[in-house]
Amino acid sequence: MAKVAVKPMTKSEVATYLSENVEGMNKKQVVTFLQALADLAYKQAKNTFTIPGLGKLKMVDRKARMGRNPATGEPMQIKAKKSVKFSVSKIAKDAILGVKK
Repeated sequence: MAKVAVKPMTKSEVATYLSENVEGMNKKQVVTFLQALADLAYKQAKNTFTIPGLGKLKMVDRKARMGRNPATGEPMQIKAKKSVKFSVSKIAKDAILGVKK
């Protein structure tokens, strides 16, 4: 049996779905809300930004470490840097994967 590829929803599809399923909001209002939510998440990521029911967005400091060049296999130094991490909440994991017994 062949697998059927499922495409991720586009921003427009998400906005349409939400406007049809959230009472009192049209598509334009949903797009404005999603942009405002994203802007707020970007500003607050340094302090950890939580989206209830989905997870947390936070900035983390990654230490310098040794790695390998994938093309040559030679050891190389990877510099310390800041990175953004998203941790999925337990509620979201259980809703997507099902509750483990």
